[in-house]
Amino acid sequence: MRFEPTMVREQKTAREIFEQVKANPARAKFGFGQRLAIVNVDFQQAYTRPDLFPKTAYVTDPDQIAHVNRISAAARAAGFPVIWTRVAYKADGGDAGVWGTRTNTPDSLQNIRRDSDRHAFDPRVEIDAAVDLVYDKRMPSAFFESPLASYLVWHKIDTVVVTGGSTSGCVRATAVDSLSHGHRTIVPEECVADKHESYHYANLTDLLLKYADVVAVAEVDAHLAALRT
Repeated sequence: MRFEPTMVREQKTAREIFEQVKANPARAKFGFGQRLAIVNVDFQQAYTRPDLFPKTAYVTDPDQIAHVNRISAAARAAGFPVIWTRVAYKADGGDAGVWGTRTNTPDSLQNIRRDSDRHAFDPRVEIDAAVDLVYDKRMPSAFFESPLASYLVWHKIDTVVVTGGSTSGCVRATAVDSLSHGHRTIVPEECVADKHESYHYANLTDLLLKYADVVAVAEVDAHLAALRT
């Protein structure tokens, strides 16, 4: 048997398709469960400071970090865990594996050295070192070879809110793994960023259709506020 391609082809931008999918009133949602965690992916200067690293940093919503700080503080106040990750490699970049083999420039992934300016968290992020879980990662997903899965089990988490960047890379990988680990997964739209509008909205669409609820950050704010009443 042989079939002609069934892939839909439309003269619409990725953003237009995302807005169309988001506006569908029949779209089912996973919703929030009983206990959530905030997983903030790679808010490090390599990706958040275009003034310092214009080749690798990206800004989608200028208030992204303020939103993330606010929902993280609210989750913390409600007794829920907040997690922060960063990408970092050893001096020779050898622990980046095959992911680090495509290029080798000062801006390349495997050249994010531990304790470097690219590794450093953006000074605008508000981390509570006494209670937040903070760790380095080597691969896109915050779950891969990390303490995250067992940490969420220990805290009896059923809902994971994923923020950070990039939408098409580490956020997407983390959200897919979150769902795969059995968590309701929430991606606040204003809290994720990417370098190109097409990648950003195409991946938000895919997450929305399959792996996560992509919602306005106000919905996360409202859920956390309701927990305190």
